[in-house]
Amino acid sequence: MTRQTKTGDPQTAHTVSVVTPGDGETIVLGTTRMRILEDGSHTGHRLAIAKSVLAPHTQGPPQHRHALHDEGFYILAGTVRFTVGDTDYDATPGTLVMVPPGTPHTFANPTDQPAVLLSTFTPDLYVQYFRDLQQVLTDGRPLTPQANIDAMSHYATEPATDHA
Repeated sequence: MTRQTKTGDPQTAHTVSVVTPGDGETIVLGTTRMRILEDGSHTGHRLAIAKSVLAPHTQGPPQHRHALHDEGFYILAGTVRFTVGDTDYDATPGTLVMVPPGTPHTFANPTDQPAVLLSTFTPDLYVQYFRDLQQVLTDGRPLTPQANIDAMSHYATEPATDHA
């Protein structure tokens, strides 16, 4: 249950969003389980935050570029392999990876253990992409690389074909 608390007088009221451990929207995309902690609705759409668990040997999306948002990844457990252009980085717990707009990237869990990461999207634009992918699965369609690319195209994101 997400709770909101108002403080201050009515003319300067501020709303605080509290997401408890059992709260948040859950999105399951194959071997990835994502919990949306903030979808942007409490931040004026400036920021969204999600916690994801990548099962062992989970492949990520096709390498891609975002035109309009920064994406951050903070590794909580396991190892996440980020591919940025032609370079691989293995990120372990305590590592923060920030991906600015225009940077080709993808990620995966190549290990035998689950990986857990906290992601930020600034602005919140990209949260709906994950909802769209979940809808592909709900509709009984396979989550193919092309389905990913089609969904990305709605959110100022394109494949990084020069680094495929």
